[in-house]
Amino acid sequence: MKKEINLTLYAITDERFHNKENIYESVERAILGGVTVVQYRAKKKMACEMYEEALLVREVTRKYHVPFIVNDRLDLALSVNADGVHVGQTDLPIHVIRRIVGSEFIVGLSTHNLEQVKRANEEGLADYLGFGPVFPTTTKENPDPVTGIENLCKAVEISKIPIVAIGGINSSNIFEVLKCKPAGVAVVRAIFEKNAPDKNVKILKKFFNNFNK
Repeated sequence: MKKEINLTLYAITDERFHNKENIYESVERAILGGVTVVQYRAKKKMACEMYEEALLVREVTRKYHVPFIVNDRLDLALSVNADGVHVGQTDLPIHVIRRIVGSEFIVGLSTHNLEQVKRANEEGLADYLGFGPVFPTTTKENPDPVTGIENLCKAVEISKIPIVAIGGINSSNIFEVLKCKPAGVAVVRAIFEKNAPDKNVKILKKFFNNFNK
């Protein structure tokens, strides 16, 4: 990786759980619970609203020295001085992003099958790859086909770039995911649901601790 980043437990915000009034506190509680990366993601909000929320996430992640990634929007990431951006297969190409931001800016790429992982290997421009959805997920209106555990394990095996597993991961299946030995696990609902991110994160962290014993 071009920039050192602990991908272990990667939290992604969700507009169903967050707004300008609660996002700072919610992200802070997740960080205090043990989250190692925070991504701001919103799909249906106006740019000005996203900007205001992202500024709050930037503030709290800087306070605790946790890397801050913005989903999809390079313009938003740059405007709030985020540490990086995460893009999908149909977003701005990574070689274009690299030309704009250089090598120190963190760039993550979503992958949904092994062919996309192989292409990312050949490009060698991403700092990490999100791979999934490993399980069915409700956080996207039109999710990609479920990859399953077997393909996640294969992706980790063939990838030259750190893999972050994503999609429907929670306390009931995270141990199965950890068996594939990804660099990290990205979680939305299982962290921020029930307005208890600190408690939810601690529950997930127990699985990491038990797995590493």
